[in-house]
Amino acid sequence: MSEQGTGSGGAPEERVPAMQRLLDNPFLLLFLGVATPAVLYLLWGVMELSQIPLAPQ
Repeated sequence: MSEQGTGSGGAPEERVPAMQRLLDNPFLLLFLGVATPAVLYLLWGVMELSQIPLAPQ
């Protein structure tokens, strides 16, 4: 009889941790590497614009 959940070597398969699966995805890393600075610079720009004093009327 064969045991369920065994790999080809006969040892039980180890689950890959979620963070390792996340970091092994190159397209996700590319997206995060582009989106993170874009969002941070956008927020920085909005904060800078909000600090400009209004011209007197």
